[in-house]
Amino acid sequence: MSNFSDILMIGAVLGKLFTAAVLGGIIGWEREKRGRPAGLRTHLLVCIGVTLMMLVSEHIFIKYQGYDYNSVLRIDPARIAAQVVTGIGFLGAGTIMRSRASIRGLTTAASLWVVAGIGLAVGSGFILPAIFTTAIAIAILVLNALVEKKLKRNKYRTIKMLIAGEGHFLDDIRQILENHSVKLQNYKFKKNVQKSEIEYDLDIKYKDEETLLFASNDITRTIKNTKSFSLE
Repeated sequence: MSNFSDILMIGAVLGKLFTAAVLGGIIGWEREKRGRPAGLRTHLLVCIGVTLMMLVSEHIFIKYQGYDYNSVLRIDPARIAAQVVTGIGFLGAGTIMRSRASIRGLTTAASLWVVAGIGLAVGSGFILPAIFTTAIAIAILVLNALVEKKLKRNKYRTIKMLIAGEGHFLDDIRQILENHSVKLQNYKFKKNVQKSEIEYDLDIKYKDEETLLFASNDITRTIKNTKSFSLE
């Protein structure tokens, strides 16, 4: 009878690990398809690993539950889970990258955090909420991608210019940008008196790359003394 119980227990453990692999793989596949830094393998390993940690935590609790409250040994099945919630943040932080004026990887970091929660739920036998969470998460990721294609979000760049001459060209630059629906948000400049040059750093907001290209061409064509022009 004991052997039969052991077989059932092993079957339940393997079933949970398999469920974790499927649920984590669904979210990981969506991230992999979009070429994100943490894809299928990462989400699979995180979900399976966290599920195993939760199973180990429960196993330790069952193994030592015979100790009464007077014992120096204190067993808390939630302790490992709490460490997982804290520790997964370090893995998620590794997927966040700064690209020019934007931040990439926040959604992938959040998906790793959700996958860790799914793994904990599966490991503790909370299967139905884990499945429901997976469905919600994948729906959010897919629908968000569809909305982003139709939604024109504001973009941000920095124009760096080096202009020869003693004059102040900011008003002319601002007017050209406004003519192309590009907004100048912030600026700073540095004047080199010896070389008779002025260097501008212009923070701009715009809608699409084509508009920015037209504005850039107009600036370099209108301001004849432009020595260098770059976008960052």
